[in-house]
Amino acid sequence: MSTKNNQPDWDKIAEKFDVWLPHIAPVGEVLLATLGAQPGDRILDLASGTGEPALTLARRLKGHASITGIDSADGMVQVAQAKAVKERLSGISFRCMPAEQLTFNDNSFDRILCRFGVMLFTDPLQGLKEMQRVLKPGGRFALAVWSTPETIPTLRWSYDVFSKRLPEELHPPLAKATSLGAPGMLEDLLSEAGFSGFSVESKTFDYQFRSFEELWDTVEASDVLKQQYDALPQNERGKIRDEVGRFARDFIHDGQLRIPHEYLVAAGGK
Repeated sequence: MSTKNNQPDWDKIAEKFDVWLPHIAPVGEVLLATLGAQPGDRILDLASGTGEPALTLARRLKGHASITGIDSADGMVQVAQAKAVKERLSGISFRCMPAEQLTFNDNSFDRILCRFGVMLFTDPLQGLKEMQRVLKPGGRFALAVWSTPETIPTLRWSYDVFSKRLPEELHPPLAKATSLGAPGMLEDLLSEAGFSGFSVESKTFDYQFRSFEELWDTVEASDVLKQQYDALPQNERGKIRDEVGRFARDFIHDGQLRIPHEYLVAAGGK
């Protein structure tokens, strides 16, 4: 991953990013079900971050597959590898590598997955071409990307409140995060990368919190908006929280904060 396009510094926030993992776990479950990995498969998890969903897959396959997770942020890779070592998981390893420059041979993997990574690649098309190159004939891929800006409420809220206070180069990365969500965009890229016979489906999951305070504590604990916060005067920070809180009020039901987010799942073979 890269800090370009206003993205967080993934190396620096690696150890804190895990606070989000329970909230995006449903997307990982959809990808794993779609991927259909089997014992004996050689599997690649692109933009694996701090290790998911590769680690979950390794636990389920119990060493009966070869799983490689890659990420371009070395800090993320170190956190992921430490988890695998701590759990004594076999058949899984992590490497620092940009998706656009995979060092694997052609036709190396039976299964390839990527959760919320492709749209953040420096060059998404080149990353998809590399994915197609290293996937075996008859192999299968599954990936997820965010949908359109209006369907990603939490990031859109952050963008709205920060963008009127900060210069453009410090705006939250709403455009980059949703860059493949427009109708037909992902399909066109996959076709250009050499894939055929794939499907793209729109799906929804909820961020669920006991309160807005719990949501905001997670945002702050993860440091995903650190560069935006650091650029603000101290007295503006409370205003940011209050404004986002007003957006969130419409999503409180039965004492729970449930915020629907839309994403796209692409799956197919080679």
